[in-house]
Amino acid sequence: MKTKILSSIILLIGVVCLLLAGCGQKQGAEPKAPIADGVYSADFKTDGSMFHVNEAHHGKGVLTVKDGAMTIHITMPSKNTVNLFRGTAEEAQKDDAKLIEPTLDTVTYDDGMTEEVYGFDIPVPYLDKEFDCALVGTKGKWYDHKVSVSNPVLKLADGEYTCEVTLSGGSGKASVGSPAKLVVKDGAITAVIVWSSSHYELMTVNGVEYRPVTLDGGSAFEIPVELDKDLPVSALTTAMSEPHTIEYTLRFDGASLKKAD
Repeated sequence: MKTKILSSIILLIGVVCLLLAGCGQKQGAEPKAPIADGVYSADFKTDGSMFHVNEAHHGKGVLTVKDGAMTIHITMPSKNTVNLFRGTAEEAQKDDAKLIEPTLDTVTYDDGMTEEVYGFDIPVPYLDKEFDCALVGTKGKWYDHKVSVSNPVLKLADGEYTCEVTLSGGSGKASVGSPAKLVVKDGAITAVIVWSSSHYELMTVNGVEYRPVTLDGGSAFEIPVELDKDLPVSALTTAMSEPHTIEYTLRFDGASLKKAD
């Protein structure tokens, strides 16, 4: 009888250990990135004025997604921050803490001046939510901070691409050619929008007016765009008895992006 009870206790302890081990694995596992592998520009925000991205980078870092894991590279204003740690200041000071070592970055400011500063590659557990990130300066004191990464925009190599585009708004009679041609230069994306009619004489995007580059085969415009975001535009048409400006929304599907032949 005692042997059976002892065996039951040992079995119960084993089951509890397995459950605890499983819980530990779930807690320690990084969630898979919600965006596809690639290189993105992303907003990097912190909770303090003393910890921020270099002004030449306008609050943004370079987010790299590889095999579902995310890392953001940020460039600092100086070399005054010598290490980062994704976690709390208390955790950073433990013997087994893996500190993030700096990289040497060169920045160019608007006035043309260049400077060497430190940069850091921070593992990102998730987007759009704050997480702990501690830093230590030249005086050796660790500080706690909360940071977040949001608004990833896919960075493309210079060249020509094609991308599916959808048009909504208006009466539903007009359409635009899809896939559209995209031209990327220095990270900026310009799309060639070809309307189903040659009566469109003006487009307005983000308050800037654009004239057609050709009317052959439909009015064609070259306009700046972003992928996977609704882009409100207005278009002036002379197809009616009087010119009318009509509001539309364009959306470019990043998943359909292909390098042009």
